Amino acid sequence: MTFRSRAFSGVQPTGNLHLGNYLGAVSRWVPVQDQMETIFCVVDLHAITASFPDPGELQAATREVTAAYIAAGIDPKKSIIFNQSQVPAHSELAWIFNCVARIGWMNRMTQFKDKAGKNRENASLGLLAYPSLMAADILAYKATHVPVGDDQKQHLELTRDIAAKFNNDFAAQVKELGVGVPNPTPSPELPEELFFPMTEPMIAGPATRIMSLRDGTKKMSKSDPSDLSRINLIDDEDTISKKIRKAKTDPEALPSEVDGLAGRPEAGNLVGIYAALAEKTKDEVLQEFGGRQFSEFKPALADLAVAKLTPMTSEMRRYKEEPAEIDSILKDGAERAAAIAEPILKDVRKIIGFLDVR
Repeated sequence: MTFRSRAFSGVQPTGNLHLGNYLGAVSRWVPVQDQMETIFCVVDLHAITASFPDPGELQAATREVTAAYIAAGIDPKKSIIFNQSQVPAHSELAWIFNCVARIGWMNRMTQFKDKAGKNRENASLGLLAYPSLMAADILAYKATHVPVGDDQKQHLELTRDIAAKFNNDFAAQVKELGVGVPNPTPSPELPEELFFPMTEPMIAGPATRIMSLRDGTKKMSKSDPSDLSRINLIDDEDTISKKIRKAKTDPEALPSEVDGLAGRPEAGNLVGIYAALAEKTKDEVLQEFGGRQFSEFKPALADLAVAKLTPMTSEMRRYKEEPAEIDSILKDGAERAAAIAEPILKDVRKIIGFLDVR
């Protein structure tokens, strides 16, 4: 008996989805559908950790992210697509994990430090506990793999820490109840039988982290005040071309080898975007464009971006006009997700010792 190969990932419904979300996450989920069981979530519980958005805007953003998933190639028949708040197992397991995780672990999370900034004492408890909820998202389905951007690696490591502590703390109960799986990699750090898998990251592709078009040292973000810093998935052809044309660069020609991009963050970012959109390596892109100026490279990148993104944008707009279709997909996905998560949570309750007399 082994853990079933299952992938889980999600995106927050906060603001417009952009090219970084697509290349860094959603586009890399599509092939995973043919490799294992896949669950893709719109993580609306995470969307309220910093502040409460306008309710109507949150609902619209949830539908928009769902539309982006489907337009990008996530098949709701192959994969489970749902919004997180519809499945109570996420919240229940997150609370249990809040009691498994240690405060010191949370204090080391760099993303909390970045988001809280100097206003740390006024940050919500939810923002601090964000990684514990992320662990619950993954382990409520005993997901063995997570397609994740490199900026989320630390949170996935915390998921593994939480899983390891739970497996160790409740090893006797797991064995007594017969709900464990033989540890595939025996070690002194883990018991012979595991309840939760030690989830593995799936990080691949030439552009796992897309940076701002205005500052190559900063991640492309929905929260950047400049709309020119990002390409939104709902941008039209002219807007995409304009943003790429105005993207910050340097005066030097493109190098012929990747090593030549060192110290040139904007050049490296645009080459990485081209490579990801063209499904090539950065080396292959530089073999084609090495020695050329950005005045030649940018139009080629704009044409490629328009060709790749316009069909998806059109499909997203179609779904936006059919909210009932999106809601039906989310309802079906939530029912399928709950059917997986609830038996797992039932075992967790038994392991912990919660009395259930229903």
